[in-house]
Amino acid sequence: MASSAESSAASGMRKAPSLEWRWVSTEEEDDEGRGGRGGAAAVGAVGRGGSFESEDEEDAEDEEEREGKKRLIRTVPSVDWFDVEGNEVSVGQPVEDTEEFDFGRTVFLALQTLAVVFGDIGIGPLYTFDVMFNKYPIQGEEDVLGALSLVLYTLILMPLMKYVLVVLWANDDGEGGIFALYSLICRNAKVSLIPNQVHSEKRMSSFRLKLPTPELERSIKVKEKLESSLLLKKLLLGLVLFGTSMFISNGVITPAMSVLSAVSGLKVGIRNTSQDVVVMISVALLVILFSVQRYATSKVGFALGPSLLVWFCCLGGIGIYNLSLYGPAAFKAFNPLYIIYYFGRNPFQAWLSLGGCLLCATGSEAIFSNLCHFPVRYVQYMFVLLVLPCLVLAYLGQAAFLIANPKSSEQVFFSSIPIGVFWPVFLVANLAALIASRTMTVAIFQCLKQSISLGCFPRLKIVHTSRKFMAKIYIPVVNWLLLVSCMGFIVLFRSIYDVGNAYAIAELGVMIMATVYVTIIMLLIWESNIVKVLSFVITFLFLELIFFSSALSSVGDGGWALLMFASVLFMIMFIWNYGSKLKYDSEVKQKLSKDLMRKLGPNLGTIRAPGLGLVCSDIVKGVPAIFGHFLTSLPAIHSIIVFVCIRNVPVPVVPQSERFLFQRVCSRGYHMFRCIARYGYKDKKQEHHSVFERLLIEGLEKFIQREAVELSLQSEDDVDSDEEPPTPVKIITAPNGSLYSLDVPLLADYAPSTQVIPKASCSTPQQDPVLDYAQNLELELAFIKQSKQSGAVYLIDNPIIKARKDSWFFKKLMINYFFAFLRNNCLRAIMLMSIPHSNMMQVRMTSYV
Repeated sequence: MASSAESSAASGMRKAPSLEWRWVSTEEEDDEGRGGRGGAAAVGAVGRGGSFESEDEEDAEDEEEREGKKRLIRTVPSVDWFDVEGNEVSVGQPVEDTEEFDFGRTVFLALQTLAVVFGDIGIGPLYTFDVMFNKYPIQGEEDVLGALSLVLYTLILMPLMKYVLVVLWANDDGEGGIFALYSLICRNAKVSLIPNQVHSEKRMSSFRLKLPTPELERSIKVKEKLESSLLLKKLLLGLVLFGTSMFISNGVITPAMSVLSAVSGLKVGIRNTSQDVVVMISVALLVILFSVQRYATSKVGFALGPSLLVWFCCLGGIGIYNLSLYGPAAFKAFNPLYIIYYFGRNPFQAWLSLGGCLLCATGSEAIFSNLCHFPVRYVQYMFVLLVLPCLVLAYLGQAAFLIANPKSSEQVFFSSIPIGVFWPVFLVANLAALIASRTMTVAIFQCLKQSISLGCFPRLKIVHTSRKFMAKIYIPVVNWLLLVSCMGFIVLFRSIYDVGNAYAIAELGVMIMATVYVTIIMLLIWESNIVKVLSFVITFLFLELIFFSSALSSVGDGGWALLMFASVLFMIMFIWNYGSKLKYDSEVKQKLSKDLMRKLGPNLGTIRAPGLGLVCSDIVKGVPAIFGHFLTSLPAIHSIIVFVCIRNVPVPVVPQSERFLFQRVCSRGYHMFRCIARYGYKDKKQEHHSVFERLLIEGLEKFIQREAVELSLQSEDDVDSDEEPPTPVKIITAPNGSLYSLDVPLLADYAPSTQVIPKASCSTPQQDPVLDYAQNLELELAFIKQSKQSGAVYLIDNPIIKARKDSWFFKKLMINYFFAFLRNNCLRAIMLMSIPHSNMMQVRMTSYV
């Protein structure tokens, strides 16, 4: 049969499967050699036309077998090849800066890095000591030195040791953030529970034989444990949803805290300034900031970079001034014993002050989340050479001021500024606060874009503000939601002390999640030494849990509002993921089989109308159920049918050459294809429908050409094959001059004919030519060209799910109300393109889950 020949040829053009590695003993391998492993080798021979292993590898295996040692073998799973190829995309390597030194480019990147990456952490000196000593009043020089020592070592451990030196290297092809860590794990282990988004294999060219080591054995065991445990998969997904909700909450608190603390400097510059005035000015600045957010995103990096440079210079300069004025006594705080003395005098109050101490490290997660296209080395050098020294000098100077003026524990930063430069520094501080707010907002946009692409948040409109940089985006709905939330926090609490309590809770929630995910990456991907892994996880998780316990003690002072906000976000993401998975599972159960398609074909009498029909659905395998409704309800269907599935792949960017993947559905005469359109979480999906159609048709033509070449080569090489030769396609000429196939009445194989016979009859064939592959290729390409000229129509599957009547109450509440509300008010993946209404047809089907 023709279909059997095509499937055999298609196997020749497909890639080899991804390799699975595991440790086996000699006895276990002998058992597998008699059973399972032989089957795996057979599959490999079909997929590649030969064995995977060379003679050298076999000799090495025999030697190891004689020694009786455990060794690493490769097994080939039996999988759907089209599904495997749909997951395989090229994963780019992190971009290294290999170019020659260019002073102008270096300065440009340095300023961009300051504005985009370090804006948040740079405003810590505005409020850290204020919040700390609000919980623990100063009783002497030892208290100031103890608090300063806590701040210094928190800066060294959290931003420097953890994020700058370790976590930055866990980026996903240059992309940072909690979802980037999750996608990196999903790409190396099959742990994803997100519907229509699956594990993405590395290409075969990136595989290399690894020597057996304890680290590799541990990595394989961790992978097997993660892949075999449904509980761990759910836990990983739950943690990433929790971390994302805390990170978005952090983006709400950051503008409120930074702007309110900067504007509070008015109380020092202008005596008797009321808190109401500070609140009103802060709200006005936030309105201005979020109103220009869309326009500030594209070019703000270079424009505001010099402002941040001036700000860090001010921090360092003011610190040096206070140290020279009040003496170098603050340098004693580098002795960690002062931390012990600090807790020894009043342990409970010192523990309460830890929440305020962590504020010096807020913005650490933003360093990783805003990594974007900046080289890791640039971020590390800027932090070590400029940011960290200026912050240390600022805190040393404030401590020196507090030692000399222990009663001035409010507005410490502004009180320590020299009178002659107060107003210039005040203006720069407010500008830096606005930049820090914008830095966190940009990080929120990136985080939400990743979560939307990976199916964990309802789809929202995303505006790309730069044609050159994909990372520069703007989400209107989120922008205004953040503005309203920030204004609500400021009006509700009115004080930096209560807002600071919530700030610490949000930052710590994200830090703990990052520690957990980086630990898994160290075990699974980096294959780090167990001593390094244990040192990392024990040190940072222990410290973060202590800080978190201190921050939770202030839930009643302001943290309750943030926890409520984070809980709402978590429920939105959980309900969306839960409902999307149920919807996807119901669509998969209702899909049509190829056998049913073949049976429907000759019996319905449906005719083919010129044009391209794009049946858009979320399922990858099989024919969506809505197509059966089209066949049974409509008298005509398009001459070419393409079942399009937009799949989210856990990689940042999918190369354009690998965007579309095609496979035939049924035999050649049906002119039906399955297409997977693959997008990474950084890819721009708002394509114009004409661009999408052009790229899809170009990919379809290339697929047909490659298929014809493979079939032609196979027909020459497989002379002795046991498979049946392809059945010739019988053609008749219709009155309109088109060629029709007699084999498939529903789905005809026709193309423009050079000789038009107007008096010919459909029922009486004049000739039965047997077409070879070259002639079929020319006819099919001409057929596609004619269909393209007739236009494309999008047949969109828009299913509705409802909970069954016997379902439990909470399931009905989530599915019938909450998920339905979210789905009705969000965009669909295919709807992101500007499709004219005249070219679109939607069908709704209700499924009960």
